[in-house]
Amino acid sequence: MSDPVFRASGCTCCADMLPNRLGRRTFFGMAGVAALAASLPRNVMAAEGHYEAMLLNCIDPRFPENTIAYMRKRDMVGKYSQFVIAGGAIGVVAPAFKEWAPAFWGNLAASIQLHHIPKVIVLNHRDCGAAKIAYGAEAVKDPATETETHKAALATFRAELAKRHPDLKAETGLMALDGTVEMFAG
Repeated sequence: MSDPVFRASGCTCCADMLPNRLGRRTFFGMAGVAALAASLPRNVMAAEGHYEAMLLNCIDPRFPENTIAYMRKRDMVGKYSQFVIAGGAIGVVAPAFKEWAPAFWGNLAASIQLHHIPKVIVLNHRDCGAAKIAYGAEAVKDPATETETHKAALATFRAELAKRHPDLKAETGLMALDGTVEMFAG
């Protein structure tokens, strides 16, 4: 090999990839990849498109499978963007986490621009450590009090969303440890 690139490195694996050295096998391989890419559905390849929602939920490792099962039941898999933050809506609206809110609102703006979403789905969950941090142990001391704490945070979220993005709808709910969801209307 007289090419300095290969003399210096000793590598010859990409020799036919350099300009004027495109071999027939490489050409047909690249053409095959291009044909396959062109045949894929557009929404599989595109970061942009029209999706049904953004999902806001909590980081708690007990809930990803239940959340996916819930979204699958709603026939939404592959049709939503997602933002995960401690507490879900609580992480966006609680004064204890006020530094986090700009990250969510910025991501929501990006999802609106890229995905043209018409709504935000928020799933808070029971036995949430972030709720306890944000509002204190008394706010989650029993199921009824815990429900009211989440309802209030979700109502605050809906109000803030309506103020910032009046064209977006909000669906808000509270997921139990078994994955069942109780929805709360605005």
